[in-house]
Amino acid sequence: MTGGPVRVLLADDQPLVRSGLRVIMADQPDLVVVGEAATGAEAVQLVSEVSPDVVVMDIRMPGMDGIEATRLIMAGPATTRVLVLTTFDEDDHVYGALRAGASGFVVKDMALDDILGAIRVVAAGDALIAPGVTRRLIADFIGRPVAAPERSPRQVVGITAREREVLTLVGRGRSNTEIAEDLFITVATAKSHVSRLLTKLGARDRVQLVIAAYEMGLVTLPH
Repeated sequence: MTGGPVRVLLADDQPLVRSGLRVIMADQPDLVVVGEAATGAEAVQLVSEVSPDVVVMDIRMPGMDGIEATRLIMAGPATTRVLVLTTFDEDDHVYGALRAGASGFVVKDMALDDILGAIRVVAAGDALIAPGVTRRLIADFIGRPVAAPERSPRQVVGITAREREVLTLVGRGRSNTEIAEDLFITVATAKSHVSRLLTKLGARDRVQLVIAAYEMGLVTLPH
C-alpha cells in the first residue's frame, strides 16, 4: 500500500455484479476500480497489466474459474491479494480458493458496506472470512485430504500461553483491536502476537491462523 486509494480489480462473469460494485466504489474516496474481468484468465492477465491491490474474485466463471485464477495470481510476482466473492451454495468450493491463496471470503448477499469493508481489510494485509461461510468452510477444509503432506499445527511447539489465547481469539474471528480489548493489551502488542503466530505456524495470513485454531482444538465448530 502506498497511501493512495486501494486499487481494485473486479472479476465476475455477471456484468450486473461488476456494475453494481463499480458504482458503489465510485463514491468511496479510498477505493478505485482499475479493471474488470469476466473470466479467470482475464483476471490473471489484468493483474499483470494493472497491478491491483485487491482482486474481488468470483469462483464460478467460464473457462478458468476463480480458484485457478487465484492460484496463478498468488504464484506470480505481484503483491495483489484476492478476496473471494461467493454464494452460500458454493461453500464446498471455497476451500480450494483458501489453499490457492485467497485472503478473504465474502458472500454476495452481504450488505455492500460489509463487502467494501472486507476489501479494505484485505488491502491492509489482514484476512477475513464472512461469518456465514465460516462453519462449513472450516469443516470442509479440515475434513479434506491434501495433495501433499503438510505439517499439522498441532505438532508445533514453542507457542506461549498468551499466544494460544490470541490464536483462540483469531479463530473466533476477533480483530486485532478486539483482541487487545479482550486481553487488556495494546493493539500494537496484539499485532505483534499475531505476527509471531504467523511465523511459528508457517501461516501465510490470518485465514490460515483461523484454520490452525480449529485444527489445534482451540475453537470448536458451531452447531
